[in-house]
Amino acid sequence: QVQLAEAGGGLVQPGGSLRLSCATSGSIFSGYTMAWYRQAPGKQREVVASLRPNGITTYDFAVKDRFIISRDNAKNTVFLQMNSLKPEDTAVYYCNSLPSFISWGQGTQVTVSS
Repeated sequence: QVQLAEAGGGLVQPGGSLRLSCATSGSIFSGYTMAWYRQAPGKQREVVASLRPNGITTYDFAVKDRFIISRDNAKNTVFLQMNSLKPEDTAVYYCNSLPSFISWGQGTQVTVSS
């Protein structure tokens, strides 16, 4: 069974940066679109960035030009570089395929606050 393990979250001031990583236990994602999702308190989980096997990326308007998604197929890892963070980016961040068919990991908390 494929498992996901997100890491890299934390507390950061507005304008700061964080780099999230998501390791998988299997080599399933080299042929799949992978995505980062986030869920803020009281809100539904939403897709913020996705990366197709051919390298095409898609970003939610709210994070476009600030976040960068990338992947290392050899290491079964997907990354999310987050720059110019804003308080509204505060959420638990998850990775999964898109559409999501892998069991969800625990996510990693990102808190943007001064």
